[in-house]
Amino acid sequence: MKTLASTEVLDVLNWRYATKQFDPSRKIPADVWETLEQALVLSPSSYGLQPWKFFVVTDPATRAALREHSWNQPQVTDCSHHVVFAIRTTIDAAYVEKFIARTAAVRNMPTGSLDFYRDMISADLLNGPRSAMIKEWAARQAYIALGTFMTAAALLGIDTCPMEGLDPAKYDEILGLADQGLQTVVACPAGYRTASDKYATLPKVRFEKDELIRHI
Repeated sequence: MKTLASTEVLDVLNWRYATKQFDPSRKIPADVWETLEQALVLSPSSYGLQPWKFFVVTDPATRAALREHSWNQPQVTDCSHHVVFAIRTTIDAAYVEKFIARTAAVRNMPTGSLDFYRDMISADLLNGPRSAMIKEWAARQAYIALGTFMTAAALLGIDTCPMEGLDPAKYDEILGLADQGLQTVVACPAGYRTASDKYATLPKVRFEKDELIRHI
């Protein structure tokens, strides 16, 4: 596996910023977007359960409707691809069983060998204290996927803007998520910055490393 030099990684992370102005005339090439979709699929999650679905919104009318409920932020309509991160509102035994079956199939192993794993997941998420806060748990998983997506995009020279400034209920209504047992958590436009976006060249404001990292 090819690895980047440390300086290259830091250059990419410094280049990335929450893009305020996208160039609506520039679209992400299909092969690059396919890589970003695969990055979403490969995102890690607790137990590997993937309690999410990602909606890639490119239809202009749908994006215009979403913009009205995104504080009228132009990134929603000007970006190349607008990604909505939705979570499952419930995790039940059937979903856990589906995941166990998928694991067995992908790894070519008998389902019975995963009984302990199934029981562990069930004891935690179906019958344990976290069962009462499953949406909060799932939302935290969605933010892991968001971070994976944004980092992968930056490595490919694609701009993003994580967006919580939206009305989740209206997003759910426009995208028909409730009937699918899903709920909007966050969105992330992706595309290419404009040369006139002044925020692109501003230095990042971060506390000193010594304030944020402690070695014990």
